[in-house]
Amino acid sequence: MDVLKRLDDLLAARNWTMYRLAKESGLSESTVANVFRRNAIPSIDTLEKICQGFGITLAQFFADGEMVELTPELQEVFENWRTLTKEQKAAALAMLRAFNHDQ
Repeated sequence: MDVLKRLDDLLAARNWTMYRLAKESGLSESTVANVFRRNAIPSIDTLEKICQGFGITLAQFFADGEMVELTPELQEVFENWRTLTKEQKAAALAMLRAFNHDQ
C-alpha cells in the first residue's frame, strides 16, 4: 500500500489541509508537513495519531476497498460492547435481531 497516497486521498476526501490534519491529530504542523515533503512513511505512533485525527483506526487506514468510518454513535456502541460479559453480549444481539425483525 502507498501510505502517502492514502493520506493524500483522505485529505482530499475531507477537503482538509495539512494544517487541519495537524490540528485534528494533535501533531505539530512541521511533523505533518515533513511526512509529505520528504515522502517519508510516518512512524506507527505518528500514523496512529493521524488516524485518530481522521476518526479512523489503523485497520481502516490499511483496509482494502471501501473504508467504513464509525459515527460517534457506533463508536459509543463499540466502546460499551467491549465491557459486556458474554451473556450480556448475547442478550444485546438478541435484542438487535428482534428490532430488525420488527421492521
